[in-house]
Amino acid sequence: MAVTKKLTKSIPHVKSSKAQIWELEMTYENDSEGDATYYKSVFSQRAVAADGDFTAAAKSSFNLAALTAMCPTSHWDAVFASQVESVITSPIVQPVPDEAFAVPSS
Repeated sequence: MAVTKKLTKSIPHVKSSKAQIWELEMTYENDSEGDATYYKSVFSQRAVAADGDFTAAAKSSFNLAALTAMCPTSHWDAVFASQVESVITSPIVQPVPDEAFAVPSS
């Protein structure tokens, strides 16, 4: 299982030349599109300086590592692994109705 994750959206909300809020989105993919084991999930996070998620600063001072650090990636890693497990690795098999079954006479 080759999992890739990529920060796919980062939108700063700026006040007084400083980013106060970041809207972040990270896309996880299992294997390659078209593979039988391919699975994709998108997670989002709203980080707020006033809540202590980061220190307000000029948006240009935030690099990929700083933005990624605002994301709960360890939680998302666990959720994604669980999703892949339940959808790809060990999907739930639904029971199949047996329409030919006849009610026993006795």
